[in-house]
Amino acid sequence: MQFDGFPAGAGEFLWELRFNNERPWFQAHKEEFLNLVDRPFKALGQEVLERMQEACPKRNWDLHISRIYRDARRLYGRGPMKDHLWMTLRCSGEKSEEGSVFYFSFEPEGYSFGFGSYSERAAYMDRFRRVTLADPKKLESLARKLKKQPKYRIIGKEYARKKVECSPLLDPWLNRRWVSVDVSRPHDEISQCHDLADELVESFRFLMPYYDYFDWVRSLAD
Repeated sequence: MQFDGFPAGAGEFLWELRFNNERPWFQAHKEEFLNLVDRPFKALGQEVLERMQEACPKRNWDLHISRIYRDARRLYGRGPMKDHLWMTLRCSGEKSEEGSVFYFSFEPEGYSFGFGSYSERAAYMDRFRRVTLADPKKLESLARKLKKQPKYRIIGKEYARKKVECSPLLDPWLNRRWVSVDVSRPHDEISQCHDLADELVESFRFLMPYYDYFDWVRSLAD
């Protein structure tokens, strides 16, 4: 299936799923889910994967697309389905839960994409801070490049009390539990046409140096 954008009703379907999160409702509307969300999402993921492999022939990428069904062991009072889909792209062979990923998420409110560096272990970000403070020039260069453009923003849960005081340029990177460089938008004309695939590939290529920096930090021994 070729990716030609998400149909106009895709976001509205996810809103309905959020408020009717029960198996009987979902089964009655499953064909809508497949046509409006699931098939376009998988087509987008496959195209982005193929184009990233062409753009970066020396890298092997792994694409992971989330399932709509929640793990039945971890419902915690929530409905059995997720109300959004997400995908990640990372270099193959990376089995750790920490490190660099490119991502795209499609939700009732809109969509988001970018680069993220995640870990449940505080030691990972402690290492990131230690390595960066020892040689701040590498991250400073990346931070300046990002600051010059209006498209991307740095997000990630911040500490209530700063871990380090470095500089106004680097403090937004160093004082978070995890770091993501993100673009978030409501559903728009871009998400409803092939331009979305073009933008994801362009953005992932732009963010490659950030991916590589955090992946390099992950590879260092403590």
